[in-house]
Amino acid sequence: MLKQQLLIPRAFSDGVRQRLGATGHPGGTQGKMSAPGSYQASAGPSSVPTAPPSYEETVGVHSYFPTPPAPVPGPTTGLVTGPDGKGMNPPAYYTQPVPVPNANAIAVQTVYVQQPVSFFDRPVQMCCPSCNKMIVTQLSYTAGALTWLSCGSLCLLGCIAGCCFIPFCVDALQDVDHYCPNCKALLGTYKRL
Repeated sequence: MLKQQLLIPRAFSDGVRQRLGATGHPGGTQGKMSAPGSYQASAGPSSVPTAPPSYEETVGVHSYFPTPPAPVPGPTTGLVTGPDGKGMNPPAYYTQPVPVPNANAIAVQTVYVQQPVSFFDRPVQMCCPSCNKMIVTQLSYTAGALTWLSCGSLCLLGCIAGCCFIPFCVDALQDVDHYCPNCKALLGTYKRL
């Protein structure tokens, strides 16, 4: 049979040796146990530290940046310490000059001029000058110069029996008045002649 070795740590070796015998095998029939190998730790003081160094020890040993000197009491020179510890000039504040009141001051009045609106025989969208609202004008037809001339010419042609009054019923022959639908103000008139 092949010779077998059991590698047992020293903490467990006493109890196991009693069960296995001096030879290291059950029954104690095989060869003797060999000397302890390099895997076993030697008895004596340990070189491994028991706890890591404290924060103060680590910072004190590995301090790469020098600590800034303490401020010296006395008058300051106008420098302000920034967030990074460096000195910087304070921001400059500018004030707007106050105007001096003038006895000969001229009051300025803003006048809005609306462009002239051309009125035709159709409704117009515009801003009413009376109520200052955007509106579409309402139309109203009135007899104008073209209506009367049409009536007179039909009378001369022989339409005396009432046909001469037809121009007063036709909107295309009458003048057109434009009114605001909100305030009912007259905004303009379109005259055919």
